[in-house]
Amino acid sequence: MTESLDDMAKKANKALVLGIGGGGDVVGTIPTSRYLRELDVKTIVGGLTWERYVNDPEPGPRKISELENAKPLSNTTALANAKTQSKSGVRFTEAIIAEALGEETFLLDFNEGVQGAISGLNTAFEKLDIDLFVGIDVGGDVLARGDEEGLHSMLADSMNLAAMTKLKIPTILGVLGFGVDGELDLDTLLENTARVASKGGYLGARGLTQKDLDVLDKVIGNTKTEATALAARAAKGEMGKTKIREGYREVYLTPISALTFFLDPLIVLEEISIVGEKLVSTKSLDEAQEILKENGVPSELTFERNYVWKDYVEKDKLSDGGS
Repeated sequence: MTESLDDMAKKANKALVLGIGGGGDVVGTIPTSRYLRELDVKTIVGGLTWERYVNDPEPGPRKISELENAKPLSNTTALANAKTQSKSGVRFTEAIIAEALGEETFLLDFNEGVQGAISGLNTAFEKLDIDLFVGIDVGGDVLARGDEEGLHSMLADSMNLAAMTKLKIPTILGVLGFGVDGELDLDTLLENTARVASKGGYLGARGLTQKDLDVLDKVIGNTKTEATALAARAAKGEMGKTKIREGYREVYLTPISALTFFLDPLIVLEEISIVGEKLVSTKSLDEAQEILKENGVPSELTFERNYVWKDYVEKDKLSDGGS
């Protein structure tokens, strides 16, 4: 029988709760981190060295060697604090969270592919005494096959999903806010989740609580996240259509938008993802990018390298204008 999140937490002492999509996904780790702490599991939250264009106009994730005021744990992992930034002066969302929470956060770099991430994470687990990994995707595109209409950013999520299935410690995939990133529609998310559940991959679900909202309300305004902010709005009773990315995408909020679903990442990889298994052996970001391209799966790296965002950056209120 598949163990639930609660069952796995009972066996854990310390968990890494990582935002797996880059950008503001680290904000979405806070509710799950809080819940694990209520279960007496120590936690550290974190995300990728990959910020959205509104924060970092340079394409792709930053290398660990490009970080300032960080504590490297391996070639692809580091601890961040309130002063952590890139050499070009970009302050990571993880630094903002570190300042807000008063504790170090975690950064993962995918420039060495999935193999580099696996190696770096396993090294970090040993150094930090971590025995449970929870990867949080805000919105749910990690649950996409990769050929659905409306998808834009499958690279980071797919690489993380692949890495999670090969780590030395137990792993859980969490998806907060079905559809709040404006990529997959709710019906597709529910259908794919049901397929995972039919194979024994459903590990539980949890809604945002008032205490979660109290923390999120203090944090969200200092970041450039939209997706987690919408999940919080749903928890406060907002329902219906709303625009994000300055009208570039449309989201339909429902009470489901305030839930985090917990799933078995291996079953998601095997039953849903077109490219997940193919990414496991990659040793560079470009190698992973090529696999997505060959399989017709959209990548945020293509979006960034082609500077597509410049077409509407001036209208994006979250942007500093780019460069």
